[in-house]
Amino acid sequence: MTASITANTALCGIVLHPADHTRSPAMHNAAFREMGIDAVYHAFDVAPEDLETALQGARALGIRQLAVSIPHKLDVMNHLDEVDDVALAIGAVNTITFEDASLRGTNTDWQGAVRAIERETPLEGQRAVVLGAGGAARAVVYGLRNSGAHVTVLNRTVERAERVATQLGAEGVGKLEDLSGLSYDILVNTTSVGLNSDTSPVPSEVLRPNSVVMDAVYEPEQTRLLEDARAAGARIVEGKWMLVYQAAEQLRIWTGQEAPLETMAAAFDAAGQPD
Repeated sequence: MTASITANTALCGIVLHPADHTRSPAMHNAAFREMGIDAVYHAFDVAPEDLETALQGARALGIRQLAVSIPHKLDVMNHLDEVDDVALAIGAVNTITFEDASLRGTNTDWQGAVRAIERETPLEGQRAVVLGAGGAARAVVYGLRNSGAHVTVLNRTVERAERVATQLGAEGVGKLEDLSGLSYDILVNTTSVGLNSDTSPVPSEVLRPNSVVMDAVYEPEQTRLLEDARAAGARIVEGKWMLVYQAAEQLRIWTGQEAPLETMAAAFDAAGQPD
């Protein structure tokens, strides 16, 4: 982002509702500055009933790329010119790139999860357990399976876990309570348990030493699950890294350049500090 916005400044952003919790503008604008890209990134609060109109407006305005967040990741697929095979398999789009007046959708959440976990361990042949069966879980399961891990999906409602497993190739399913009887190398929480609260989706006694535990929840950065995992002797991965890496992949798709990860992570941290 340059010091001043001109007619040549590219416009990017994120559509979500509500828009008061996103740190994406801070991350992307910091990356633009360091990369010397004349662009600005803005959060757009778009209600579900206004999504189609917002996308039409984005096309008319010449927006270059949009991230897509809750609650639009599923419905947005109905309003795009093209959705790639990865997003179709996951069942959600989190990235729209505008090319030759076409809206092209993909999903970078799975890459964010993979690269975040790979900070601590390779994935090939590892035994992974994913807690949850929603959109984030689908992206994580896809990423783990694509990287050669063996995956079990645990969810409060087993039927939802079974759908995810069948569609994405996970080998096992069960209830959250079944974690105590499983051997695993990697544990990933994609449920909202722990978001802005001192709670964990699983009891501390089921956490295993020498495993890797990632929590997709990033508020607070050190969730109860991660604190319990560290105390149990596990290596932990904060949820912010999944967001940083998926955002970096969005930038790579648009610019063809590698994003400055540490700069984006620092901007992410700063955006979460009180004014």
